[in-house]
Amino acid sequence: MRIYSELILGKTDPGLRAPEKTFDLAKARDYAAVIEDLGFDAVVATETKNDPYVLLTLAASATQRIGIWSGVAIAFPRAPAVTAMAAWDIHRLSQGRLTLGLGTQVRAHLIRRFGLDAHAIGPWMRDYVGAVRAIWRTWQTGEKLDYQSESYKLDLMVPLFDPGPLETPPPPIHIAAVNKYMCRVAGEVGDGLRPHPMCTPKYIQEVMLPAAADGAARAGRDDVRLEVGLKPLVATGPDEETLVRRIADVRARVAFYASTPAYRPCFEIWGYGDLCRELSTLSRAQNWDEMPKLVDDEMLNIFAVVGDYKSVAGKIVDRYAGVLDNVGFSIEVNSEDDAETLKTMVKEVQAG
Repeated sequence: MRIYSELILGKTDPGLRAPEKTFDLAKARDYAAVIEDLGFDAVVATETKNDPYVLLTLAASATQRIGIWSGVAIAFPRAPAVTAMAAWDIHRLSQGRLTLGLGTQVRAHLIRRFGLDAHAIGPWMRDYVGAVRAIWRTWQTGEKLDYQSESYKLDLMVPLFDPGPLETPPPPIHIAAVNKYMCRVAGEVGDGLRPHPMCTPKYIQEVMLPAAADGAARAGRDDVRLEVGLKPLVATGPDEETLVRRIADVRARVAFYASTPAYRPCFEIWGYGDLCRELSTLSRAQNWDEMPKLVDDEMLNIFAVVGDYKSVAGKIVDRYAGVLDNVGFSIEVNSEDDAETLKTMVKEVQAG
């Protein structure tokens, strides 16, 4: 398996922990260089508090070898031409190392945060990817832009706005998915599938991959093989005290995801449908402290990888070998010893 790390700010320097507040953009290049030096195969920027295309531009300028991935960028708030240009520039800057990961966001965010009219999400994503590819094809080959779909009708590209062809093929596009319909869309138009962390190997193999294969067949792409990758929830630490704290954090995260209706299919396949509904009730009442208590150890270990530094890499391999092509993982780096520990973990996952 290939292994990637998110381009994220830690409490220490160089750190690889999730940010508590904001990312220090001035350190983005340094963090990307650290991630490359640690032996990772790719660096990923996720759209939360910062524009992922800005982060990936900085990462591309500071590295030579590793992949530059969005994991994921939100598609719909940006017109297809805007996404197409950002990806084109990063792909050119990195000499062909970009993988464009696109996600949809939930309807409430599309309407109330981005001010959009939310259409049917799956067909919209299908049209969106088609529009981006059509623009790229015009830039790469010089053929006239003529893309007609339910969501987009594009037929104007003048030389002033055409950046010209790349020396490499255009970036692959990976699509974030949980439900069957979006998996079918990935099979129809995508190069890769990005499951949510709550998508266990059982769910990926029994639900997602068959749906993606169905989509590929519908589109006449029977020979396509989607690349599959996710960043699992991981509770790990160098000692028992740290591990206990991380387990508590991850238990709360599992409870939160289980309370969210969009992720319920991932839990129902394991028989947790009733528990999800109970957690949703607690969530609506904002009883946050009560929710983790309903996630017992058996459930925790189904949806998260739990182990100390000596065992966690092997557990990731045992769980995901033969299921994923790439996996996201990192630990906080506070010292040279931590860096060497992480390098060893990276090699163990890569060999798995």
